[in-house]
Amino acid sequence: MPSKVLAGHTIALTGTKKTQTIHDCIVQHGGEAELFPLITTASVTAEDARYMSGHYDWLIFTSQNAVDCFAQKATTLTATHIAAVGEKTKQALEALGMIVDFMPTIYSADVFIKEFPSVVTGKPRCLFIRGSHAKPTIREGLPYSVDEWTVYETVVQTTFIKDFITCIQTKNVTVIFASPSAVDVFHTYIAPIVGWDSIRVAAIGHVTASALQKHNVTVAVQPQVYTMQAVINEIIQLEEQK
Repeated sequence: MPSKVLAGHTIALTGTKKTQTIHDCIVQHGGEAELFPLITTASVTAEDARYMSGHYDWLIFTSQNAVDCFAQKATTLTATHIAAVGEKTKQALEALGMIVDFMPTIYSADVFIKEFPSVVTGKPRCLFIRGSHAKPTIREGLPYSVDEWTVYETVVQTTFIKDFITCIQTKNVTVIFASPSAVDVFHTYIAPIVGWDSIRVAAIGHVTASALQKHNVTVAVQPQVYTMQAVINEIIQLEEQK
């Protein structure tokens, strides 16, 4: 039976979705899980005509949101191989019946561009299916032709700001950030009222951690594995060590 080491702790999730297994894990260890999405996504179609058909050697996905928006399009696009960054991205692709041929050892675009050439032959045509805030790391870092298809945009979500502030003011809160976009929204709308020092901060990935550090925020939890489950596991371990 799981220990109740998270009793008295509220874990705030700031992403677009709540994974039931993560919620259950927090609750099983005595904690409270709250979902306060700071960002949401919206499908975009401006580039669809260019990429809805044809063939590429590799399709590259770095987020579950990109997979979801891609799946909503009636595309006849084909590819010889599929690359994914992140376990959730891989699972979303497999749920569509797509076989993932490559995934980097660390779920980061920086690592992807270092490891991807080891599985590639010749000069492949690659299509990076991305969100509007994706950095140019893959396009600029790979020595191949890389087209970019923006299938969704990231939008600020302010619906839950008031409730989020109340939660922080009344409870012992650890906030998990999974993207620089969520960090920016918190810094703009919430930090001026409650301050960064009122929460314990957890980050998924070094890019998110860097965004926090730019605001002089101390990152208390940053696992080497870039997944939500790894963050929860590390929070539990920290509490068990007290």
